[in-house]
Amino acid sequence: MAGIRLLDELRNFMENRVVLTGAELGVFELVHEYPGIDGTALAQRLSLDKRASLRLLDSLCAIGYMRKEKDGYFLTENGSYLTTSHPQSILPMVLHYCHLWKNWSNLTSTVKLGYNPERSSLLQDPSKLKAFIGAMHVMSKNLAYEIAKVYDMTNSKVILDVGAGPGTYTIAFLETYSHLSAIVFDLDEVIAISKQYIGEKGLIERVKFVAGDFYKDPLPKGADLAFLSAIIHQNSPEQNIRLYSSVFEALVPRGKILIRDHLMEPDRTSPKAGALFAINMLVSTDGGDTYTFEEIKEQLSEAGFKDVKLIRRGPKMDCLVEAQKP
Repeated sequence: MAGIRLLDELRNFMENRVVLTGAELGVFELVHEYPGIDGTALAQRLSLDKRASLRLLDSLCAIGYMRKEKDGYFLTENGSYLTTSHPQSILPMVLHYCHLWKNWSNLTSTVKLGYNPERSSLLQDPSKLKAFIGAMHVMSKNLAYEIAKVYDMTNSKVILDVGAGPGTYTIAFLETYSHLSAIVFDLDEVIAISKQYIGEKGLIERVKFVAGDFYKDPLPKGADLAFLSAIIHQNSPEQNIRLYSSVFEALVPRGKILIRDHLMEPDRTSPKAGALFAINMLVSTDGGDTYTFEEIKEQLSEAGFKDVKLIRRGPKMDCLVEAQKP
C-alpha cells in the first residue's frame, strides 16, 4: 500500500502540468471574462486545437479549478486565483513556474554534467522577466512588512536595495519608517517596473533609482544600510564575495548589510525548502546555491565585514543575516 501511495504522490506532476498549461495559454483569464464559454468557442478565441482544449478543460474541472455545466465552463474559487483580476492573484508566480518547469526537466542531464545544457534564462525573454518580477512581488509583499517590523531601522537613514526587483521591500521599509529614504539599484529594464510599483504607493519622491548590473557596475554610494533580498542564492561563493566587496565599498563607515535568503543547517538536508531550492539554482544558474550561516559568514568576512550575526532563522526564504562595515 505504501508503494501505491507513493505512486499517487509522484503522479501529481500531471495535475500540476495541466494547471501550468492552462495559465500559460490564458485559459483562466478567458473563462473569467466569458463565464459559461464552451470548449469550441474557447479553442477558437485562443487558436487552439478543439479536441485538445476540451480534454484540458475537462481535466481542470476534474482537479477542481473549473466546473462544467452542460457544455459551459466556469472558474471555481481555486481557478479565480489564476486571473489578473483577483486581488490575491498567484498568476505571476504560476507563469514563472512554467519557466522553471523547462529547466527542471533537464535535471538528469544537469546532475550528469554539473550544469544545465539547455538552461533557459529570464533575461532572454522580456515576458518571462516581467512574470518573474510580478511573482517576486506576489510572494514577498506580506513578508516584507513582517521583516520591516522584525528588523529595527530606527537608526538607519538611507537604504540601498540591491537587485530590488519590483521594490517590494523598499515600499515596506519606507511605509514603516517615515524618516527613511532609499536607493533602488537594478537592471535598466527592471527599474521601469520598480518605478511603477513604488509610484503607485506615492513614495517615489523618497527614492533614487540607479540602473546597473551588480555583476559589472559599482554600487551607488551613500547608504548606511544595504539590503540584499533573495540575491545570494543565485551566485557562486566567488560571486557573492565580489558582491559583498562591492557593497562594502558603497556603504558609509559603520554601515550595515542585511541579507534575506534561505539558510541551511550544517548538514544541508534541512530546511526542506532550502534543499529543494538548491536544486532550482542548480538547473537555473551557473553557480547558484543555498548557504549555511557559516558559509555566509566566511564570505562576508573575506569581503571585510565584521560582527556577522544571525538575526532571524526560518524554514523558508525568510532568514536574516547582518554584518557591519568597520
